[in-house]
Amino acid sequence: MLVEREYQVTAIGVRDGEISGILIQKGMPDISDIHTVTLYLNPQRQEAFYDYILGLKPQRIIFNPGTENTVFVNLAKKNDIEAVIACSLVMLTLGNY
Repeated sequence: MLVEREYQVTAIGVRDGEISGILIQKGMPDISDIHTVTLYLNPQRQEAFYDYILGLKPQRIIFNPGTENTVFVNLAKKNDIEAVIACSLVMLTLGNY
């Protein structure tokens, strides 16, 4: 849905794959100018990405259903990053993404 609405998307995951024509990059690629990180990883898998995601200095992190993580939410807030617990797809549908 992000691609359909013409948002620039970089997909990073723990497995190879593709979504909406975007190849999923594994690991922690060197990227910059990230506005929003949208999480689909469960809290246990997120821990390995804390420093990486915080280092990207996004303006916000969206914790989709099933990814809620109080520890990471607090880390984001301490780093002046907005932490939103919501569904990205619902946000897009409602026009408040």
